[in-house]
Amino acid sequence: MHFRSVVISNLEISPGYRRIRLTAPRGILEAQPGQFVMVRVRDGVDPLLRRPFCIYDVGTFSTEYPDSRRCYYLEILYKVVGTGTSILSNLHERDSVDILAPLGNGFAPGEPGEEKLLVGGGFGLAPLYFLARRLVDASPVKVFIGGRRKEDVLCVTEFERLGIDTYVATDDGTLGARGLVTEVLGDHLSLEGKRRAVFACGPEPMLRAVARMCAGRGIRCQVSLEATMACGLGACLGCVVKGASHDEKAPDYRCVCKEGPVFDTTELLWEEAGCEVRP
Repeated sequence: MHFRSVVISNLEISPGYRRIRLTAPRGILEAQPGQFVMVRVRDGVDPLLRRPFCIYDVGTFSTEYPDSRRCYYLEILYKVVGTGTSILSNLHERDSVDILAPLGNGFAPGEPGEEKLLVGGGFGLAPLYFLARRLVDASPVKVFIGGRRKEDVLCVTEFERLGIDTYVATDDGTLGARGLVTEVLGDHLSLEGKRRAVFACGPEPMLRAVARMCAGRGIRCQVSLEATMACGLGACLGCVVKGASHDEKAPDYRCVCKEGPVFDTTELLWEEAGCEVRP
């Protein structure tokens, strides 16, 4: 869908991180966890390109003035890191932006009843919160959140409100366990007796580590990749990664925007036994 969207709210939730709620057509309710949107943050040619953001949530709300009616929204969780997100952070209620949504492919929910482990860091938690809301009624869900410091740990309260066990790790020990979130995940994966599926989104080193851990235990793992995107539609080929069957004679490239951003880790070429994704 291509639509004009009006800002409902744009709140700072932690230093440098914000969550923006935007009006959307009814069709946004068909969006799946892991899909994303492309936002033109302001009219004109500066900046020229849209910015990609994973969907944090979608839902409905009712207006009170001038008349009562049902409306629809989408939410984006983002970090202010450059020109585009700086412009986005300065939008106020009733400002408007131009949006393409929903785009890409989302997470496959897996089998009912198996334990779902969600692993994320920073704004990589955005698609995982959306996923958790869809999974929690059918499966046991646990979430593992990592960050450099406590200010980078997001959405703990939101996950806990869903009744989800939440585990936190920070590099400096200012919140939760001291160390990497993958270490906390590894301790949990060492427990026997449960069928599990893992879903991850966040920094590339974290995804490499999670993919390696799951491969060694025969656990299905899906990752949502972060990539610079110019079009979001697979036309520019600016966000390709190597597929698992890649070789010099038969190159296998995957567009993150069109074929992802969610991939099963077995679909990608993880260099050196799960240590690196090559863009």
